[in-house]
Amino acid sequence: MDMLTANEAKTHFGEVLLKAQQAPIQINKNGKPVAVVISVDEYNSIEVLKLRLLQSRAAHIKTDMATGKLVEGESFFNALKEGQYD
Repeated sequence: MDMLTANEAKTHFGEVLLKAQQAPIQINKNGKPVAVVISVDEYNSIEVLKLRLLQSRAAHIKTDMATGKLVEGESFFNALKEGQYD
């Protein structure tokens, strides 16, 4: 993955956008990574994967619902964040 300083990214923003169509570009500030620029296609692919993962985890809840146990929405999302359904 290409890496640029925040100043380089700002100075060469047009080039960053073009390069991001081919591969992610890491942006560093004060020597630390702070962002990654990716193409819209790659972003959309990531979102699809996130949705599939959520759907997979939610499938585990259906077994609880089959036994008549109700799951409150906020509790469900907190459990997802904690990795309970991994």
